[in-house]
Amino acid sequence: MSKLVGAAIFGQSGGPSSVINSSAAGVFIEALKHSDVITNVYGAAHGIKGILDEQFYDIGQEDMHELELLRNTPSSALGSVRYKLKAADVDDTDYKRLLEVFKKYNIRYFFYNGGNDSMDTCNKVSKYMQQSGYECRVIGVPKTIDNDLFGTDHCPGYGSAAKYIATSIMELKLDATVYNTGMVCVLEVMGRNAGWLTAAAQLATYKGLGADLIYLPETPFDVDEFLASVKDVCAKNNNKCMVVVSEGIKNAEGKYVGEFVASKTDLFGHAQLGGVGQMLADIIKNELGVKVRAIEFSLLQRCAAHLASKVDVDEAFASGAYAVQAAVAGETDKMVILQRDYSAKEYKCVPALMDVALAANTEKKIPQEWILPAGKGLTQEYIDYALPLIQGDSKAPLEDGLPRFAHLKKVLVK
Repeated sequence: MSKLVGAAIFGQSGGPSSVINSSAAGVFIEALKHSDVITNVYGAAHGIKGILDEQFYDIGQEDMHELELLRNTPSSALGSVRYKLKAADVDDTDYKRLLEVFKKYNIRYFFYNGGNDSMDTCNKVSKYMQQSGYECRVIGVPKTIDNDLFGTDHCPGYGSAAKYIATSIMELKLDATVYNTGMVCVLEVMGRNAGWLTAAAQLATYKGLGADLIYLPETPFDVDEFLASVKDVCAKNNNKCMVVVSEGIKNAEGKYVGEFVASKTDLFGHAQLGGVGQMLADIIKNELGVKVRAIEFSLLQRCAAHLASKVDVDEAFASGAYAVQAAVAGETDKMVILQRDYSAKEYKCVPALMDVALAANTEKKIPQEWILPAGKGLTQEYIDYALPLIQGDSKAPLEDGLPRFAHLKKVLVK
């Protein structure tokens, strides 16, 4: 295939993670190596909105040292966004604007880092550019702590979040059981429809410091059965019980339990969950009369770079670099996936490509056969799957005892 010469632009979308910037570093550092075909490297401010608003940064003016520091800098260094493109046959206003901007700056490479909705954006942009006859290679770079992207063995961001959750539960278990009096702890973990994050609690159990009960959104949640299980644990354990619940647990009718305490939606139209842990804690206190504490892990799950997995950081970086290599080689309309070799004795996982349309708005859930009944946790299969993903340490260097994160100049392109 002939060389495609032009600028590259990279954007971040959706909820950030502790390693999303490692993927950004992978894209930027690799793209800057291909100056024979990639004439400029841009970073979009707040994802697709930055392109629509012509707000993006000249990455070529950044110090290489700062780009390297992105590997261990949490959150979205360029700014993220939750903006859903309408179908082009419904409203093509945004697409016409994107094409206008792409032509103005000769943008021929578009890399977008995100989850399900972000891959939908990639798919839509790619298809529109093709229909318009404008050659632009589009590659999605996977990112989501929810680990629910279809087609990839796991998602960059998940390993570090799982490591944080498991470690925090182990620490909380030691703290919550220190007194000779009882207490029930209800820990709320992120996860709308897929319980991968909540499942990480099983890793704490594997180390002997786990929760007594674990509830995922993949199985119906019944309040009466839940109360009976908590009561049973308390009766056997001096009124001490630790429960981990996903924010996305649903009742038998498929309604989010959290929607009984929250009715707002985000910009993608998803229900804004949260508060289910406190709601269940209140129910336990009223029904069982025991001391109860609700703890919501909230944003800490996705920004705790101090507990990042080295495997996760390295794979996130490799995913970004591979996206650039694939695009330069002529690939487009694809998403980077991580392929694991389960036949290998040691953990082995390499980046590959998949049609981005397959990942758009598609969720991967935990296999039902991995989930034990009645909140009893998960099987050994989950532990075998997740344990390799949390290995190793990768942290930002310290200055004055505190992490030194990347400081980008963010020079706007004019």
